[in-house]
Amino acid sequence: MSCIAKIRAPLAGLLLALAAHSTSASVVLTGTRVVYPAEDHEVTVKLTNEGQAPALVQAWIDDGDAGTAPDESTAPFLIAPPLFRLEPQKGQSLRIIALDTSQPADRESVYYLNVLEVPPMGDASGDTASNTLQFALRSRVKLFYRPTGLAGRADDAPTRVTWRFARNAEGRPVLAAHNPSAFHITFTRVHATLGAREFSNADGGMVAPGGTMEFAVGDGAPAEGQPDRVRFITINDFGADATAEYEPRRTGAAAR
Repeated sequence: MSCIAKIRAPLAGLLLALAAHSTSASVVLTGTRVVYPAEDHEVTVKLTNEGQAPALVQAWIDDGDAGTAPDESTAPFLIAPPLFRLEPQKGQSLRIIALDTSQPADRESVYYLNVLEVPPMGDASGDTASNTLQFALRSRVKLFYRPTGLAGRADDAPTRVTWRFARNAEGRPVLAAHNPSAFHITFTRVHATLGAREFSNADGGMVAPGGTMEFAVGDGAPAEGQPDRVRFITINDFGADATAEYEPRRTGAAAR
């Protein structure tokens, strides 16, 4: 989830506010990702305003460009309602409806759900906001469109990934992960061993179906070959961490 920080403070005290206030969204989504099974007519996403003031909320879906404005989106989905007022301590369900089912049938497609929260002008006392600075806050989560009848299961896909040491385009050592499955796999942490040496990556990343991603693991990694073992953490359909490991010398990869 990505956010643009919201700050509301008198201009004279802006720098102090920046340093002293922790910011968070008032409007929150249930879950950190959305899975849309192709056989479903629609899916719903629940939003809740946990703040003390009403908020204007706008929702749209983009196809990977985070800079896409709502009126510029070409993602094949309809959201209802796309714009609404959400009262404090109240909830609202977003209906997401696929408009085009001619997407690839042999693998998942990924899009992004955007929820923009615009705070009210002024404050509860009725003071104007002419001497305040306000920022809208946007949450952006992945939306996976999942065709019917894909081979395998999303939960098992991480154990099918194969790993090898390699060099990237700049000649730096990396650990390359190849995903032969039909599902997107999001890694949050990777830890490989080769003999007594250890190599880690905590930046993570998402590997597309049939794709390969390179994880930087430090200058001491070999230029080629397989690791003895790779332990990793992925994010499942429910947004929870799932751990697994890969050992090429075994028959297949074993989940732990």
